[in-house]
Amino acid sequence: MSRSASFRRRCRGCVPRVEPGHEPFRLYTEGDELYADMLRSIAGARQRIRMESYIFAPDELGWRFARALARRGEEGLQVRVLMDAAGSLFWRAPELARYLRAHGVKVRWFHRWSWRRPLRYNRRDHRKLLAIDEDHFYLGGFNIHRENSLELYGEQRWRDTHVRLEGELTRHANRLFDRFWKGRKRWMPPRRRRANVLLTNHSGRCRHALQCLYMEIFHRARSRIYVTTPYFVPDHRTQHTLMEAARRGVDVRLLVPRKSDVTLTRWAAQAAYAGLLREGVRIFEYQPRILHAKTAVADGDWATLGTANLDYRSFFLNYELNLVSRDPGLCRGLEAQFLRDLEASVEIMPVEWAQRHWGRHLLEMIGWLARRWL
Repeated sequence: MSRSASFRRRCRGCVPRVEPGHEPFRLYTEGDELYADMLRSIAGARQRIRMESYIFAPDELGWRFARALARRGEEGLQVRVLMDAAGSLFWRAPELARYLRAHGVKVRWFHRWSWRRPLRYNRRDHRKLLAIDEDHFYLGGFNIHRENSLELYGEQRWRDTHVRLEGELTRHANRLFDRFWKGRKRWMPPRRRRANVLLTNHSGRCRHALQCLYMEIFHRARSRIYVTTPYFVPDHRTQHTLMEAARRGVDVRLLVPRKSDVTLTRWAAQAAYAGLLREGVRIFEYQPRILHAKTAVADGDWATLGTANLDYRSFFLNYELNLVSRDPGLCRGLEAQFLRDLEASVEIMPVEWAQRHWGRHLLEMIGWLARRWL
């Protein structure tokens, strides 16, 4: 049995059972639209608000959310906010946290620096979630910062993807938040067959559940795989699974940013390009803005979006949360957005890439050596 086959066999127990079906949803690719809806949802909440964000910046946008949450806290709602201490720059945002607490909002910082447990600081809460009562929730790649707003950041705003979902899955989102709040970081809701499922990367069943998910989606694909990721630092198993798909005739397309907020990550990504291109994987660089969306669609039948990148940190270190979907409408929407993004992208051609300057090889080697820490 090959290594990839053995790995897939081990993964069968942790990949969720998802079946075709439809549930109400809305996709967002513009920050101003998303933030306006999120603020309306906060204003309309009746009992509980749960908010989790890797970045909750103390900028114009962050204070808009802080004031909205504070009003609801003052009105007696149960409002909880979980912020990552590194992503939200704990040392820069104490005033925002104090303001929230002063108005009845419960605030927690995830993994503040500790001299007694320094290695813990490397594991971050990268999830972005807003759950309103048991009614609806938002999930995706958007952080709470001005960089995603056309109004506040202009034409160079970051390109990202988020989704709003309603119904029973909101109860699962709330329970995931509450368990995480209490320190139960590997809890997962009971498994049920449905069109949409929430999946964390560290569950009680599997320490690498999101990697298992991506490998299973790539393995099942028969026609096409469209992947968008801002930080592409693939482990060898991910690379080989994409190559295998391309070799069996699947149209594998990878969309990554030309501009990145983490230059070293871009170098690490480019170290993997040559092997992928040789096997027929097509790679496109998104030109206009920083690309921060994290989505994958296979055959227009399976899709995932959320907070996880295709890199070591998301698969093995950080705490992530993704939606897994077989909703035809959601799959079509993500596929259509991918094709629109390709229109603003440039394909990397294998022949040209093979002739790149020797200095690029050196930078790629530096990035690849640091890949596990990016």
